[in-house]
Amino acid sequence: MPPFCSLRAVSAADELSANGVGPWVGEWPSDDFYDPDLLRNGDSRNVVDRYRYWRMDAIVADLDQQRHPFHVAIENWQHDMNIGSIVRSANAFGADTVHIIGRKRWNKRGAMVTDRYQHVLHHETVEEFSQWMRAEGIPIIAIDNAPGCVKIETTALPERCAFLFGQEGPGLSAEAIAASEVMLEISQFGSTRSINASAAAAVTMHSWIMQHVSFEP
Repeated sequence: MPPFCSLRAVSAADELSANGVGPWVGEWPSDDFYDPDLLRNGDSRNVVDRYRYWRMDAIVADLDQQRHPFHVAIENWQHDMNIGSIVRSANAFGADTVHIIGRKRWNKRGAMVTDRYQHVLHHETVEEFSQWMRAEGIPIIAIDNAPGCVKIETTALPERCAFLFGQEGPGLSAEAIAASEVMLEISQFGSTRSINASAAAAVTMHSWIMQHVSFEP
């Protein structure tokens, strides 16, 4: 697949916008990753311009060639509303896989359908999740501001790792903390005790990006 798909054939009336693009104008491209229905009817999906008019499975296959080696895990004992937003951020930052621990059902509204492009696995228990990670040789890093935590800003993050987040409010369970190799906190400077779980996940993932992704031209 090419590194970039030109949209020069799209008419001025169908300029790129948050609402997508209209039907393809002119001769259709012949590449097999394009979706005929999208070419015919337009593409209003929440995808970057590179993937306009692409088939969903083609997008996933292309993302699989460039995903980063960090994982994201969330405990889901209380049907946390933040999970959808965390999945969306994981997709944006190119996480390998999102792991849902506990309840299998989760509120997908915040994901904005990004779960269609993001690998998501379910684990019944923390022990099942930790066994999966041990088998893969991936260290678990808890993110919380409980006693014994270390500042994320001064920590060298492993290239392969799994960031583990708890429920909004109670935070990580004791079992989750015990299964982790280290617990990191995000430094705060205001009066609130903690930041939103989905915000913490986004900050954590971006911290990994800042340490492991090169932005040299």
